[in-house]
Amino acid sequence: MNKILFFFFLLMFSNLYAQNRGRAGNAVILDTDIGPDYDDVGAMAVMHALADRGELRPIAVIASNKNELVVPVISILNSYFGRPELPTGAPKGTGADFGAQQKWPEMLVEKYKPAITKTSDAPDAVETYRKILAKEADQSVTIVTIGFLTNLADLLDSKPDKISPLDGPALVRKKVKQLVSMAGKFPEGREYNVYADSVSSAKVFTEWPTEILFSGFEIGEKVKTGLRLVANEQLNSPVKEVYAMAMPMNKEDEAGRMSWDQTAVLVAARGVQPYFGLKRGRITIEGGNNKWQNDPMGPHAYLTPNMPVEQLVAVIEGLMMWQGKK
Repeated sequence: MNKILFFFFLLMFSNLYAQNRGRAGNAVILDTDIGPDYDDVGAMAVMHALADRGELRPIAVIASNKNELVVPVISILNSYFGRPELPTGAPKGTGADFGAQQKWPEMLVEKYKPAITKTSDAPDAVETYRKILAKEADQSVTIVTIGFLTNLADLLDSKPDKISPLDGPALVRKKVKQLVSMAGKFPEGREYNVYADSVSSAKVFTEWPTEILFSGFEIGEKVKTGLRLVANEQLNSPVKEVYAMAMPMNKEDEAGRMSWDQTAVLVAARGVQPYFGLKRGRITIEGGNNKWQNDPMGPHAYLTPNMPVEQLVAVIEGLMMWQGKK
């Protein structure tokens, strides 16, 4: 059997397995800083595409960025993909507030007029987390963070309340199966999501009571998507509009935008293989930088390259071109 046929059958069986896994109730909370970069927009498209295929069940999309256009953008994308009812939330204490240099959130809000007009009008992120987790089956929820770790640190600090008699760590331990995080640069370095709220990052990476799987900077850096999306004349979507507006504004995006966040959503739904390998150990944070200790029994793991980049680009870009429900 030649390599192309082998790869085709491997992907086919992987997709069948992933779809069965999703139908069994692969509940996903997406935690995003959507705004400073626009790969979050691609990641939300991937999430909704996988949900429509039965490979995951989105149960909330929560903002980790206090910028006033973040939750409106989340609302626009959830509505386009036919899930306007998805719960959301935003940080209410201290937290990062970053907009987009290319002003694409302003463009989307002006065109689509979302029901939620300000991030500050959204519910408290920790309250949303606690309500969602309390209702789900034990050890059934995958949390995917593609932004700052602010909300998860605040969740760990949360106390028993009328929502649940469990404190934050106990609630996470009971309800969460896995945390998948686009964060860090491996085996060591400085990465934006970690550095922007390094105190919260250090807390989460030290105290989080479930496995953490990292998609590091070096993974998404090589996966450049958006060219086929923008060139697709049959597609009309806010995702395409964002990429068409933002990509020409940065010379480094001429071959497509780096796809950090999409990789995290992909492995949360379909698993690591055949897309990536894994290195297990433990992450530590020092001065906003991350370091790594190899440990075959460690609580953390980071993705390593496996599938050829051009094939991974085709998988992710295909999902990004998913049409919203009509």
